[in-house]
Amino acid sequence: MRGLDDTIESGLVEKVRAGNRAAFGRLIQPHLPRLLGLARRMLGSADEAEDALQNALASTWVARTKLDSDKPIAAYLTTVTLNKCRDRLRRRKVSRLFRIGSFDPEIPTAGDEPDIETLVADRQILDEVSRAIERLPVRLREALVLVAVEGRSYREVSQLLGVTEKTVETRVYRARQRLREKRSHLFEV
Repeated sequence: MRGLDDTIESGLVEKVRAGNRAAFGRLIQPHLPRLLGLARRMLGSADEAEDALQNALASTWVARTKLDSDKPIAAYLTTVTLNKCRDRLRRRKVSRLFRIGSFDPEIPTAGDEPDIETLVADRQILDEVSRAIERLPVRLREALVLVAVEGRSYREVSQLLGVTEKTVETRVYRARQRLREKRSHLFEV
């Protein structure tokens, strides 16, 4: 049974399909923080994440007639955002191959800084973890980010990525295993 939120979302989707930009803004607004966080974790850069998300939203607007009012928009937006992140990662790899440009990740730090030693140590650990995650193959990285960071279920991730739940479970396991190999004292499982 569909709830009130589902009915409102369904109505917004129909307005978006008809070309209503205001409805598009209202439809995507609640999802923006989560999508931006996902893109940032996938790409390791706030600027690239914003660009990827803008591209994802532009693509969604262009393909708005394909939206299905009976399906939740969150899954669709997540899939499009992941695809735009994958595109950027592929371009990054090609760019490195030809030594064109470089990508330095911007890594967030905690707002409350107890003391300088703790801040430096935490920053080093965060840098190491972020670099290790960025070095994971894309398939392992997206499964890990969606399950471990975003807290999505294996079932939901399997639907988003178009693979079986067992495949998601295996990818998350392998991602964690590789991270443990890189820096075993950082990960307590």
